[in-house]
Amino acid sequence: MREAAFVKQNKNKWLKFEQELHNKKTIAPGIISALYLEVTDDLSYAKTFYPGSNTAAYLNGLAAAAHQKIYTNKKEPGNAFWNFYSRDFPLMFYRFQKQLLLSFVIFSVFILVGVFSASSDGSFVRAILGDAYINMTLENIANKDPMAVYKQMGELDMFLGITINNIRVALMAYTLGILAGIGTAYVLMQNAIMLGAFQYFFYENGMLWDSARTIWIHGTIEISVIIIAGCAGLVVGKSILFPQTYTRLASFVRGVKNGLKIVISTIPFFIIAGFLEGFVTRQTGMPDWQAILIICLSLFSILFYYVFYPIYLNKKPIQNGEPPVH
Repeated sequence: MREAAFVKQNKNKWLKFEQELHNKKTIAPGIISALYLEVTDDLSYAKTFYPGSNTAAYLNGLAAAAHQKIYTNKKEPGNAFWNFYSRDFPLMFYRFQKQLLLSFVIFSVFILVGVFSASSDGSFVRAILGDAYINMTLENIANKDPMAVYKQMGELDMFLGITINNIRVALMAYTLGILAGIGTAYVLMQNAIMLGAFQYFFYENGMLWDSARTIWIHGTIEISVIIIAGCAGLVVGKSILFPQTYTRLASFVRGVKNGLKIVISTIPFFIIAGFLEGFVTRQTGMPDWQAILIICLSLFSILFYYVFYPIYLNKKPIQNGEPPVH
């Protein structure tokens, strides 16, 4: 694209951004950050295709002013945690809805692979879940307590062990994104096939409902957040494969930072899932309506925070009736 055409295409956006920066009213850091990302994208493009030009110099100054504005408006340290989870992260995560959907599709496809494989080969479930677990569960089913496995360990020990293990899986899904996303897809595949085989095993033994209403008490959040961690890994993978206007290294660094933010956002949910598995799932005698209520509330919380709330924040007018820039 010729420089004149590039300027003409983006001039109004830059002037609008400049006006926002000089506005005397305090602008939320999250909003400035969203605008800043747009301008730095244009700056990278200008440096690549119009090095040393007036356009590159202008955008460099605009980006520097935005950076200064971010730190001028920065909240007190005591509010950093709340600001990250309530506004900064959801605003950022809106840009990664496609990667979230792709992670969900990969996971769903391999659940079906697990179900199909288990239904086609009687030895598949034992190969995936292990003879010890299968034999123990068959014994529990014979004793009319198919979910007794959740009662064998102390509540606190199970809570801590499960939470740490889930965070480990999430970090693995994220870090293996460095293999162009293939490593992340592998982690998703492993967990999805295991889940599909697990559920088919209980279906085959006439215990599908009993297992589902029990394990999904904690599994709704646990599985959802593994998918979200998969999204983080795919963000890293995309940054390597498709650097766009950035250099590949700059794109990779940006992808790693964004992916890490996604993983950090999941930690409270993993703690909740660990608490549910350690203290609530073992209550296998609770009425169905209570289990269904917990499952529905868990699903709603995930969908709200990772899908609906980011959309709401990015569509919400910020000043003078203007929507935020994406």
